[in-house]
Amino acid sequence: MSRIGRKPITVPAGVEVKIDGSTVTVKGPKGTLTQTFRPEISIKLEGSEIVVTRPNDDKTMRSLHGLTRTLVANMVHGVTEEFSKELEINGIGYRAAKQGKQLVMTLGFSHQVIMEENEDIKIDVPAPNKIIIHGPDKQKVGQFAAEVREKRPPEPYKGKGIKYVNEVIIRKEGKAGKGKK
Repeated sequence: MSRIGRKPITVPAGVEVKIDGSTVTVKGPKGTLTQTFRPEISIKLEGSEIVVTRPNDDKTMRSLHGLTRTLVANMVHGVTEEFSKELEINGIGYRAAKQGKQLVMTLGFSHQVIMEENEDIKIDVPAPNKIIIHGPDKQKVGQFAAEVREKRPPEPYKGKGIKYVNEVIIRKEGKAGKGKK
């Protein structure tokens, strides 16, 4: 049996879980998340714990068991503590600022790159070279962070661009020039 799928998910105080067939709605202090799962996997609320079970030991059911449990656990974690991604901007003249609900970035183009914050995603810019993206939905936070990074990915020679804080950029050596004979 799946080790991850077998673990029950504890629901903290202040979080409301509603299970309607294969649709799970989790409401907490940081927001509300709703997701529909495969109907073969059963999700039950027993007291203050959510238990995920599978009907049989088919390969697809085994893989869906752990996945479903993890997705529900991420929903509970997201509405209580939120997920966040930190991005760092490296390069001379590269910077970011927040104007209202817009993230305005100067990335060496002839124009500024502007990205809009939505109701699921919140953006903080504590310093001109640091962007923090946070929200209750782990998938949306990661997707938005990837879209911001995509505007100017880090290049391997000088390391200029937007990178995740914990990302390691493997640097390349520049042109060595012609060898002398």
